[in-house]
Amino acid sequence: MKYLNQILILAIASTSINAHADKNINAQQDYLWMTKLQGEWVLSSADQQQGKATKHKLVAPIVGTDTTAMSFKLTGKGSTVQENLLPGNKKEMVTMYHCQDVGCDQVKATHYCAKKNQPELMAALSSSSDSLVFNCDMRSALCQSKEDHVHKITHKLSNDGNHLTTTYTSWKDGKYLKDSVYNFDRK
Repeated sequence: MKYLNQILILAIASTSINAHADKNINAQQDYLWMTKLQGEWVLSSADQQQGKATKHKLVAPIVGTDTTAMSFKLTGKGSTVQENLLPGNKKEMVTMYHCQDVGCDQVKATHYCAKKNQPELMAALSSSSDSLVFNCDMRSALCQSKEDHVHKITHKLSNDGNHLTTTYTSWKDGKYLKDSVYNFDRK
């Protein structure tokens, strides 16, 4: 019986270690996926946009032009991906994506918003090969609050890597408010 208990304990420990290793591999793949976005992006033409985000008076003039509307770059010796949305614009926002720790068991994002708050988000385990979803970290006070904030960021990349749809999902009063959707083309 004692031998059987030891085998059971080893099996459970092995499963736990394998699950943690798989989680690390997935998080590292998520981070590598984010690095594929490096470079400058322009807003696609008006007929390829959806919703109201690109109709805003500060955004509409750059839709369909060669003006950089989104950029991604590596910083911190490759440890962080910096996203700049609408650089040089009064609506400019930055999101920093990085591994939560040295072992990279989770990819984390902090969004520095024009709403003057900084929601913290975590990569969702359900992300796919063509998209990556970051959900609000419900351990943070902002994500649990009634304050208007970005509650989810979704990046979806085309198969050829030249078209990107990014959706910022806002919440207010503890519930869904709206999606701000931007379609980009690689510059």
